Order: sequence, then structure tokens, then C-alpha cells
Amino acid sequence: MNDNQAPLAGVRIIESSILGPAAITTSLADLGAEVIKVESPSGDYIREMTWPIIEGVSLMHYHLNRGKKSLTLDLKCEEGRQIYRELVQGADVVIEASRPGALARNGLGYDDLKKINPRIVFCSVSGYGATGPYKDMPSHGIAYDTWSGACWPAYDEEGFCYIPEHVGIGINAAPLIGGMTVLAGVIRARSTGKGCFMELGQSDAAAYFDWYRSESHMAYRRPEDVVTGNKADGYKRRPVATAGMKEGVRYQMYESADGHVLFMASEQAFWKNFCAGVDRMDLFEKWPGSKYADHARGNRELQAILRDIFKTRTTRQWLQFSVEINTPIAPVNTPENIVEDPQFQARFRILPHEQHGADMLAFPVNFEDAELPIPERAPTVGQHNEAVLREVLGYDSDKVTEVVNSGALGKV
Repeated sequence: MNDNQAPLAGVRIIESSILGPAAITTSLADLGAEVIKVESPSGDYIREMTWPIIEGVSLMHYHLNRGKKSLTLDLKCEEGRQIYRELVQGADVVIEASRPGALARNGLGYDDLKKINPRIVFCSVSGYGATGPYKDMPSHGIAYDTWSGACWPAYDEEGFCYIPEHVGIGINAAPLIGGMTVLAGVIRARSTGKGCFMELGQSDAAAYFDWYRSESHMAYRRPEDVVTGNKADGYKRRPVATAGMKEGVRYQMYESADGHVLFMASEQAFWKNFCAGVDRMDLFEKWPGSKYADHARGNRELQAILRDIFKTRTTRQWLQFSVEINTPIAPVNTPENIVEDPQFQARFRILPHEQHGADMLAFPVNFEDAELPIPERAPTVGQHNEAVLREVLGYDSDKVTEVVNSGALGKV
């Protein structure tokens, strides 16, 4: 065994996916798992979806399917289904990242596959999950953000409703939650010999990811003498989660000389350090605040003073001040300029477009004693057909030719 091998080396995943749910295995492939993406002969049309399109292929495909092998199988014919079963015999995980039951309709559901591999971990990832009144509804990624309350309607100057810019939650939360759960299933299967079936809705993941807001609203439904605000606010309830930040002063964004910074001196000690650092101890003496969680909410007089103070230095100067004085101040970046941030440059490895089709962020966790593989470029349709048949299933040349002629990989 190589002591420096990738963390998930030796884990084999058979993925039947279409579009965004393929993200559930992207990080697993980054960590060294062997992911064989089984596609229909026509391929996953993710390659043509959304934008940008880079040399005819979507960034979404380049990112989500990097490091994976593409095998085309016609699961409507028995020859194709038999190859799928053979793959599952030597696999740890099957991912069904499409509408629930797609594999079962071809005789390849969990109940079918566990008969040939009792240790198989079968994970179904879909839009709304396998149960509930929405389970059969077609959907795309933003549906899970609107359903979960993470994305609200906006209106343009002509009064038309539109989807505002926002961080996609469902399509990103589901891979985190699902990937972690899949690995839990693999650990259990390897220790007990027993596989499992699990299913996850991207909508579920979006709601779970945004737990703080929904749970806060649930808490506020209880009597006010039971559920209150915090001590620094005189126990008065403020709006839920980040909506309650609007009136903050000591925890707020401010304009710097060349951009914006986020000031976060909600602890009294940090506030005192800041005042001393800008030689304005009079501010601390007048408004010392509470020991913890004090945003000086609604103090417009103080906010106006801080607004003028923060304009006197550049963002970089304020960040250096933060370190020297020990008070929390952060830069306010955008998705466009974050790549220029020195912290980003120090921490992130960029997978270059010359090798990977698009410039992409590599997996963000650093391992001290393991080498993460550099993922291969996302595959073309059926790129690894022969390699999988030979290297994974051990087929010789005659057998490969037989499979090709049978139509199992699609019509020649």
C-alpha cells in the first residue's frame, strides 16, 4: 500500500447521472475515487447546458464530471444491463442521479443489485426526492432555491418578475450532504458486509442547508417569554438570521478608500481594540456596549462616525490594521475579483484550461500526508468504453469486439 495514496483510492463508484446531480461524485473523484459515469449512447446533454460554453462544451460539464470515466451503455438491451451488473459486482457505490426509480425500471434498482453485491451502497439523488407530492415533478436547480426560500422574486424597471442573482444552494448542498452520507454507507458496508439504500432530494438539501432561518422562524412561533432576542439587544427579537444585520453598526459593511470592508467588532474586547487603534477611545467610553454579540444596533450617530473613519484607509490597510490591533475586519470581494485576493491565491490551486478545458477551482482541502490526484478533463461521450471493459471488467479483444457488435454500447 502506498502511504501517500489518495484518500479514496480503491473506492469504485458507478454513476448513472444526468445534469447537475452529477455533482455528488465530483469531490469524491477529486479525492481519488474511481467514478465510472454510465451514460446513454447519446450522452448526458449537460455538455450543452447553461453558460459559459467553452470550445463547444459547457463549464458545468467540465467542472462536475472532471476526473470521471465515461462508459456508454444501452440499458434498454439485456447486453447493456449485463455489463452494468458486472460493474456493480466490483463496485462500492451506485449513484442514481436522475428521477427516482430510473434504474429500477431497467431491472437495476437497489433490490436487484444487492442480490449480486450485498455490500453495494445505492444512493438516489433527485430534485424533490422519492416521496411526497412533488416527487414526479420535473425541475431544474433553481427550483430547490425557490422551494426552500433561499431565492426570492425580484422585479425589473418594467415591472416584470425575474430570478435575481444568488448563490445556488440546492445544487451545491446536495453533493456535500449526499457525498458525506455515501461515504458513511461505504464505511459501514466495509465493516459489516451490508450495503444500504439512501435517497436525497436536492430540495431537502437546500432546506437543511438554510436551517438557521427556518428554525429561527419556528422558534419565533413560540411565546415571547420563552424565545427572546439576545442580551445585547435587551432580549428584543430582531429579524431572523442575516435579515437582522441590516441595523447593525459594529457588525456591518463600510466603504473603504478603494472598496468595501466588513467590520465585525461585536465583542466588547474587539470594539475596544478598534477604538484604541484609530485613537478614538471616546467612542468606546460613550458606547462601550455589552460583552458579547453587541452590534450597536440602530446607532446612526456611531454609524456615521464609523462611515467616515473607514473611508480614510484602503481595504488592504484595514486588513493590516485588523491583524495588528486584533479586531475582525474582512474584505468584501465579488465572484469576479476574488481570484485576485492574496488569501485566495495562497490557498487555492487552479486547474488550468489548457489541461482541463476550463479554469476551475481544485478541491479545497489540503492533506499533509496524501497526494490528491490531478483530475482528468471531463470525458467525451463514451471516451473510456474500451478502457473500462478491458481494465475494470477484464475483457479481452474478442470480448470487446463482441460487446461493440451486440449494441450494448449503442448502435455502431
